[in-house]
Amino acid sequence: MSGRKERITVTLDRALVDAANAAVAAGRADSLSAWVNLALAEHVAKERRLAALSKLLAEYEADYGVITPEELALREREDHRKAVVVRGASKSHPRKRRSKAA
Repeated sequence: MSGRKERITVTLDRALVDAANAAVAAGRADSLSAWVNLALAEHVAKERRLAALSKLLAEYEADYGVITPEELALREREDHRKAVVVRGASKSHPRKRRSKAA
């Protein structure tokens, strides 16, 4: 974002202020203001991505028709079937325990 800053007054939930101060104390943020600035920048970026996705979906549906709940359910089943487990043991192939070294 811009290097130019504006001083404002805001009211925040105590838990969020505590989390921000903890981040500063742990060295994960330079200041409370920097932590809040980063959070707002990330929120702006998220809203822009969601707006772009919404526009893309509207354009797709204008060209090809509305995506139905049935199509979404089918896609979800296909995605689930093709998913690769990257963490944790599969239920069908339990992990073998190693014997303790003597």
